[in-house]
Amino acid sequence: MGKVIMHNVMSVDGFIADGKDDVGPLHEWYFSGDVPITGQDDQGYDHSGTDSAFRVSRASAEYVRSTWASIGTIIMGRTLFDLVNGWEGRPPAGDHVVVVSHRPKPEGWHPEASYHFVDDVAAAVAKAKELAGDRTVAVNAGDVGGQILSAGLVDEVAMDVVPVVFGSGKRYFGGVDGRILLEGPHLVIQGEGVLHLRFGVRR
Repeated sequence: MGKVIMHNVMSVDGFIADGKDDVGPLHEWYFSGDVPITGQDDQGYDHSGTDSAFRVSRASAEYVRSTWASIGTIIMGRTLFDLVNGWEGRPPAGDHVVVVSHRPKPEGWHPEASYHFVDDVAAAVAKAKELAGDRTVAVNAGDVGGQILSAGLVDEVAMDVVPVVFGSGKRYFGGVDGRILLEGPHLVIQGEGVLHLRFGVRR
């Protein structure tokens, strides 16, 4: 089985969006470089649901490419699914998506897409691992990510830290339950306008 990695872009004070789910300048580094990074099937599909092509700095390119290539399944919450309309059935990385939600998949929504709606975080991780096989399960940070981390189901924490202070908003770790110790960091890459960090989760 591949690793379960909790990931998101965040501000230096630990927020992944403001209180209205606006990411502001957090994703600018995805489009301000000179090295093109394409998404699934070379379509260059953007996290925000637009069709702008990813172009990152040379320092970030290899890391982003290898990270995306390793992903088999993405786990996301229903709030993000609704905000981006599930990326119209084309996730930016991986072949499958598991949505943690008490509501079912919208009727008639992209029946061809491998999107699975599960109402429990442990069941979501189990389903995501089954779908991913030996590839990585990427967990979107935030409330759902914090629940999965609190349940002891995350192997690594990955952050793309952007030099902006939000002051308030949606926290990277959501409402994580209790103190959790991390190793490392075992990876530190300084890109342009972003710092890539990875930490193992202590067991």
